[in-house]
Amino acid sequence: MKIAIYGTTLNAGVMAGLFAEYGHQSYWCQYPVDENCCSIEYQDKTVNDLIQKQIIQKNLIISSCSDIPADVDAYFFAFNSHEYSLAADVLKKLQMQPIIHPKLMVNGSSFGLEGTKRLQEIAVKDDWCYLPDMVQEGNALSSITKVQHIVVGVESTMAKQKIRELLRPFYSANHHYLFMPIRDAEFTKLSISGMLATRISYMNDLAQVAEKMNVDIANVRLGLGADSRIGSSYLAPGVGFGGENFSQDILTLTKTIAQTGIKSELLEQVWDINEQQKEVLFRKLWNYYQCDLKGKVVAIWGASFKENTPRTNFSPIHKMLTALWAQGAIVQLHDPQALPFIAKKYGSRDDLILCEHRYEAVEKADVLCLLTAWKEYLSLDYTRLHQLMNHPLIFDGRNVYDANYVKSQGFAYEGVGRI
Repeated sequence: MKIAIYGTTLNAGVMAGLFAEYGHQSYWCQYPVDENCCSIEYQDKTVNDLIQKQIIQKNLIISSCSDIPADVDAYFFAFNSHEYSLAADVLKKLQMQPIIHPKLMVNGSSFGLEGTKRLQEIAVKDDWCYLPDMVQEGNALSSITKVQHIVVGVESTMAKQKIRELLRPFYSANHHYLFMPIRDAEFTKLSISGMLATRISYMNDLAQVAEKMNVDIANVRLGLGADSRIGSSYLAPGVGFGGENFSQDILTLTKTIAQTGIKSELLEQVWDINEQQKEVLFRKLWNYYQCDLKGKVVAIWGASFKENTPRTNFSPIHKMLTALWAQGAIVQLHDPQALPFIAKKYGSRDDLILCEHRYEAVEKADVLCLLTAWKEYLSLDYTRLHQLMNHPLIFDGRNVYDANYVKSQGFAYEGVGRI
């Protein structure tokens, strides 16, 4: 099949590369950044390598929107939640082209409930379906190719046949399609995010209780995960979840429920717990130094909302920085990928020192706070830390260190729900 992909999201890049790798002739319009027809790059090297390989083999063509052939079989839209106007603009332009309808139109954008319907109203002659964006940053290709169940929103027999053919090359007979009405599929996508967020916030809530009761949340987590009815995924307490798409899903689901008139406070509480959790290390630090952080040097490792991505959307770093600066603290920050985004957002200031090396960030520091569990942070040179830091204090916002071992190395240690 010939496929046109629109958008610059990670979902757009992943699907453009995979469609091309599995035999489809793909045309990628990186709208609105398509003036020079130069391929964008992601922080995920495996995705970039896949895209470049397919471009070299000419299975994937980076094209301006106006140069995409009229005989394309399917159109795949992969825009962010705030880019609906871009998708609508593309569709309006397509309606003015000499295209033989119906075509397969696939909405893979994060527009929330009724998003596909709004697009469908612009292109009423075509066969529409909704394919949720399930790409996970840091695990982009596997999050698509290794799933066993594929949720698809579709309402016509012809659209179902076409989407099966589109996905058939990389979803074998062992995969199970969950076909359902488009609106149901959109609500399912939001509900999945809501469930995962609930698990995270539940564990963070338990972590606070565990600390008061002198219970180690690490043991509780193991016990919960061992129960086959629960499983171990998304049960790690920490400094809160982030990410644009995931966080936006929670906000959209909360708003959707509120608009029905049904009184449901669960998701609001989930969100509130998460926002409060982003300040948990600050509160610990505030108490440790007896409410006086003025002039304290705080080393922070990690600014991105998760490892293997540079993005800081809804990341705990923002609340942490705001709280620390309000108390007169100086922050020395390291992150393998996110520093350019932090520099762009906050500019040059005396109380923010961006460090190219992680151990540079701990020089003269009164505390080391871990916010993001990048691999390079997982093993510590305790002798070096002792030599560099003003005070041997580690706040572990992701519970990645062995609390007893850290203490045996002469450090004060606090995690989230740890004893």
